[in-house]
Amino acid sequence: MTLDLESEMSAGEVDGLLGRHETGVLSLARGDEPYAIPISYGYDVDGRCFYLRLVSTPESEKRRFLASTPQSRLVVYEEDGDVYRSVVATGDLREVPRSELTVDHVVQYGDAKRPLFEIWGEVERDLDVGLYVLDPEELSGRRVEVGR
Repeated sequence: MTLDLESEMSAGEVDGLLGRHETGVLSLARGDEPYAIPISYGYDVDGRCFYLRLVSTPESEKRRFLASTPQSRLVVYEEDGDVYRSVVATGDLREVPRSELTVDHVVQYGDAKRPLFEIWGEVERDLDVGLYVLDPEELSGRRVEVGR
């Protein structure tokens, strides 16, 4: 009988996984109402925080959730043969108003990948592009080796 071996990832392993990827699933919650979407992100390894450009339309569910200061969780994962890794970041998602952008913000958003999930039927002028930072209160990773 084989057992799966599960272990915590080190901070370096977490940073490595987040640096290798640019997409994940962002879950937002207000009260007991959840909302989850695929997103692309930029990760600042020094600050250990995420930079997101989130695009929404005027009447979208995403915009309603973002306006409510929801609880946030970002999940990034990978599978490599018999090894599965996942990282979960939990914290407040904060919008950065354009009037408050600093040089550091501009550098981070410049390094962030263009949103990969931009498929819109709406006229582009109706889209709102919000700049957000997720500075996790908790950042953890798990590794599972199957059948070891």
